[in-house]
Amino acid sequence: MPVLVTAALTLAGFVQAGAGWLAVRRFHLHAPPPGPRPAITVLKPLHGDEPMLETALASFCAQDYPRFQLVFGVQDFSDAAVAVVYRLRARFPDVDIELVVDPTPHGLNRKVANLINMFPSARHNLLVVSDSDMHAAPDYLARVADALAVPGTGLVTTLYTGKPVRRGLPGLLGAAYINQSFAAGALMARGLGRQDCMGATMALTRETLMRVGGFPALSPFVADDAVLGMKIRALGQNVSLAATVPATTVGESGLAALFRHELRWARTIRAVEPLGFAVSVIQFPAFWALLTLGMAPFTTGGIAWAVALWLTAIAVRAASGNAIERAMGAVRTPLWLPALRDVLSMAVLLAAYMGDEVAWRGHVLSTDKDTRYNAPRPVLAQRRG
Repeated sequence: MPVLVTAALTLAGFVQAGAGWLAVRRFHLHAPPPGPRPAITVLKPLHGDEPMLETALASFCAQDYPRFQLVFGVQDFSDAAVAVVYRLRARFPDVDIELVVDPTPHGLNRKVANLINMFPSARHNLLVVSDSDMHAAPDYLARVADALAVPGTGLVTTLYTGKPVRRGLPGLLGAAYINQSFAAGALMARGLGRQDCMGATMALTRETLMRVGGFPALSPFVADDAVLGMKIRALGQNVSLAATVPATTVGESGLAALFRHELRWARTIRAVEPLGFAVSVIQFPAFWALLTLGMAPFTTGGIAWAVALWLTAIAVRAASGNAIERAMGAVRTPLWLPALRDVLSMAVLLAAYMGDEVAWRGHVLSTDKDTRYNAPRPVLAQRRG
């Protein structure tokens, strides 16, 4: 019976919620020891004056690290982000800040085109590519350098939490997805042997980048971060997590904008990890419990157990979500929100199967090439720690 299937998916979601919380709790116990502090170049592709942009970029200017360079890149002098970079130069006169303005196109991925144009200005061997909307702790670069110093590591990435610009419903829903579903899912995937790269942070040496073809090798793909991770693993090197969790700005002020943003993420993930994306349906037990309630037999006993299952699902999602947010040091969302978040997440997942186009910064791209990327995957190295 369909109602038994949805009930089983609800119970599977309970198990996933508990496993996700345990994975997040264990994450903070595995920081590598402090290592050398080589000079670092941070590459920041920019596009427009996004919400909280100056605050996010300033967190990188304030790094507690002996020697680093910040390279900001735009494709036009009229870009509003240029004024933000000028203000940062005035606020942080002792920080090595470079601004690259270059409209040269390199394929359809504008972010990668920006990186290609910025790369000649990078002066140091250790490179950190970081999204413009990331807010980092003062020890961020130190933690990344420590992770990259571990033998066998070719690429370092980070988890991240959501930082809503406003505490309205769209901002809280966006933060809840990042904090409760994304972070836990990424850590559980690592526990199963996957070593995904998240675009929030991509740190590697110049030599490693050249071995995989440099930034031009990423230009045909929408999921440039995932493809870079696959290329690094094809070299037989590990993609590791740094023991730091920056926050990403959740700037959407409306539900439609949030839906479009999450649909871009979902279609990108579906393109590069179709099986994992499909299995992620068990992350939404409140949705499956609500569906069970709607399909339950219209009898006293049938309604009673379905209502009990639904209320239990809401309680489980609220408890696990709240525990994960505490462990991650993330923005705390209302206890009633996860039930609504599950319904929205399921709508995004279903919409992801209805096409392969994604809207990104005024351009429409297709994930078709990403689905055809098939880098060889070596046997994963034994985990240390």
